[in-house]
Amino acid sequence: MPKSHSNHSDCCGHDDDHSQVNHNPGVHNHDHDDDHDHDHGHNHGDGDFSLKKELAPVVFVVILFILGSIFEKQLHDTPYSVGEYLVFILAYLLSGWNVLTSAGRNILKGRVFDENFLMTVATLGAIAIHKLPEAVGVMLFFKVGELFQEVAVSRSKKSIKSLLEIRPDYANLQTNGKIEKVSPDQVAIGDVILVKPGEKIPLDGEILQGTSQLDTSALTGESVPRTVKVKESVMAGMINKTGVLSIKVTKLFGESSISRILELVQNASSKKANTEKFITKFARYYTPFVVFGSLAVALLPPLFISGATAADRYLWVYRALILLVISCPCGLVISIPLGYFGGVGGAAKRGILVKGSTFLDTLTAVKTVVFDKTGTLTRGVFKVTQIQPQNGFSEAELLALAAKVESQSNHPVAQSIREAYGKKIDLSEVQDYEEIAGHGIRAKVQNKVVIAGNDRLLHLENIEHNACNVEGTVVHLAVDNRYVGYILIADEIKEDAAQAIIALKKLGVKQIVMLTGDNEAVAANIAQRLGLDSYVAGLLPEGKVDAIEKLLQAAGKDHKVVFVGDGINDAPVIARADVGMAMGGLGSDAAIETADVVLMTDAPSKVAEAIKVGRKTHQIVWQNIIFAMSVKAVFIVLGILGVATMWEAVFADVGVALVAIFNSTRVMSTN
Repeated sequence: MPKSHSNHSDCCGHDDDHSQVNHNPGVHNHDHDDDHDHDHGHNHGDGDFSLKKELAPVVFVVILFILGSIFEKQLHDTPYSVGEYLVFILAYLLSGWNVLTSAGRNILKGRVFDENFLMTVATLGAIAIHKLPEAVGVMLFFKVGELFQEVAVSRSKKSIKSLLEIRPDYANLQTNGKIEKVSPDQVAIGDVILVKPGEKIPLDGEILQGTSQLDTSALTGESVPRTVKVKESVMAGMINKTGVLSIKVTKLFGESSISRILELVQNASSKKANTEKFITKFARYYTPFVVFGSLAVALLPPLFISGATAADRYLWVYRALILLVISCPCGLVISIPLGYFGGVGGAAKRGILVKGSTFLDTLTAVKTVVFDKTGTLTRGVFKVTQIQPQNGFSEAELLALAAKVESQSNHPVAQSIREAYGKKIDLSEVQDYEEIAGHGIRAKVQNKVVIAGNDRLLHLENIEHNACNVEGTVVHLAVDNRYVGYILIADEIKEDAAQAIIALKKLGVKQIVMLTGDNEAVAANIAQRLGLDSYVAGLLPEGKVDAIEKLLQAAGKDHKVVFVGDGINDAPVIARADVGMAMGGLGSDAAIETADVVLMTDAPSKVAEAIKVGRKTHQIVWQNIIFAMSVKAVFIVLGILGVATMWEAVFADVGVALVAIFNSTRVMSTN
């Protein structure tokens, strides 16, 4: 729900800041460098994965492998049996075709040294020295590793795909008393649609008639149904469970929440973490080093061994091939992206949309969390609690005047005033409507100049007033430069706001700050009730940016700052923070598009949950890196010394990959 209303506050120069800010969501200060130049030659979940379909060729290769081993034993005195070669070469091609073709493609593109090249050279060399079972074993076990990887990716992807499955297929459009089933793209703003029990809500809108319970789990991760009634807003993708709902459409399908969310999820994989980029660059230098190192092992020792025989040269070539297999970085290039993918999927399962693995990494270093107040820590559901007229106005007259001057604003404060008024407003009475950013509204009502807004607006217009120390969100009114009173509006703190602050402190967050345009009294009261470390009140949108800049400077490079907001006025601050989070349920489109993380439940407690997922992902990824490099270092030494055989090399390589893959899947079950 965009917040385009001007500010409202007391007479002491503070306001509840919801002013319109021109912001281009496409401009973002984060470094979203996309590095996609490393072709692994594998299909990691691009499409529907079928375990039965992928398992069949693996089983066939295993059968061929057993037959080839029988041939080898029976004909061990015949070093080059045609039958043995036919069976093993067929098994080799079936299991290693993807690796061989990927190596060929990459060589043609000028990218010679990668894991595919290592495996190709090692296995072709093994075939050349009549180590056929080992050659097939390398490709077969790598194929098995890929199979486990695909299972893991498929499992991770289900959490994200569940969002894609909530795309509605049709809408029941009501026209002239008839119901027509049409595509959601054909429905216009203002049209009325009917949603029956069991159907998905196809577009964002407002309930005109009916009450029901909605299943929001696909959008928010929450299993408890949400009860809705007349005048409440609903989002596309929610599932109607009980009653029939008549809904007035407020957004076109292409602009609906679900369309934006789908776009965010589909683009999430494009933003790679620094660890992923590091491994890609590492492999770029590591692989040629391994190739030339293996070549040196094959050629140099026989030159320095006096009286070296053909058997000695064969032995060192064999050791070089073992070194190539051991050194293959498959465990790293498979498990690290999988770990981050699992992190993004695990977060989506909890109703937290992370727009790329780079932000999972950044969340691990968060030491300062900054919250907006209205709609973030508080519900943003305003109610008129006090009407204080002055200078001859009655309460009814003041409320009617405020409702008319606020008639064209969609700000929650304006809506609360119109709801309290409860009567139809004749818009012809309101002329020359103007929103004054950061201050309030000016308009002509029945040919009288009326202003409604904060204390700054009263001072700007040089209007005398005596209501200064008012605790709460306040709308001051003046008619023809004469102060006529104020209206007090109350907001409620969200149920889990206090719990969110406690959870963040348990995670070691050092500073929790609230930024608000509201007045000092309201800000101090909420900060005390929630146990915040500090707050800054009376801020205009540009003031919030200045405040976040100071916090970023104080935090330094190693400690990251998160900002959590929901309004269109929060978009610049969300963009400036190290990690910007937006409330996705009722947040503005600009805030959601600009944010790095979207919290679909509008719950502040999800901030701590997002940090937990980020830390768990980072921990698992580095466990994989350290484990893989340690095991490979040990086996490289053993290979050079001739202790490790080709089979041990195969199990070392594939074993590391499998352990890393299984470890990566743990991020899905982060508590």
